[in-house]
Amino acid sequence: MFIFPAIDIRGGKAVRLYKGDFAQETVFGEPEEMAARWEALGGQYLHLVDLDGARAGKSINLDVVKKIIAKVNIPVELGGGIRTMENIDEVLSAGVQRVILGSVAAKNPALVREACAKYGERVVVGIDAKDGIVAVDGWEASGNVEVGTLAREMAKAGVKTIIYTDISRDGTLEGVNVKATAKLARDSGIRVVASGGVKSIEDIKALLPYEKEGIEGVIVGKSIYTGSLDLAEAIKVAAGE
Repeated sequence: MFIFPAIDIRGGKAVRLYKGDFAQETVFGEPEEMAARWEALGGQYLHLVDLDGARAGKSINLDVVKKIIAKVNIPVELGGGIRTMENIDEVLSAGVQRVILGSVAAKNPALVREACAKYGERVVVGIDAKDGIVAVDGWEASGNVEVGTLAREMAKAGVKTIIYTDISRDGTLEGVNVKATAKLARDSGIRVVASGGVKSIEDIKALLPYEKEGIEGVIVGKSIYTGSLDLAEAIKVAAGE
């Protein structure tokens, strides 16, 4: 099971939000320095989010992402406001390994099908939800569709991996929503990366038994920034060591 250290970018800085609230932000410094830190601790894949892009509906911090790519030797994935084929092309040609399509998946499934046809498994869909209902536009609006319904539609579109974020737990350190994540993997038949609420090594251990059911990995954010989770230890546990 993969551990994905997260770097959320806003105003060119690495930040963390509480429950996706832009008004509740903590700044952690330069994104490329955080990237180098997580790589040094054994990180194998970085999860990047362009928070400004999520609000603007197009990539805003791509120059910062390029700095990160130049700084590390591990692959990165990027999400946040990527809603056109041109933007997808731009992001992947910049050196990003996987592009994450969020709001657009609920609003424009045809784009997801087109992107999957062109780029295959380099296209990932991020499904962010609260109480089982998909959230869109930087988590500020409801997509009026149930998580499982959207996931099954994405499977038909050719998507092989979903990142599932429980907004109510994101940035709270309240623990990952294991049951909902495992259910989504079972119901959709797609690999799922868990996200939101990871606090400690116990969350990693709780997810491991569901790896065989389709949980591919877990994104860790606030926990590794505050120190409640040791990244190096989490990577070892996830690898079964």
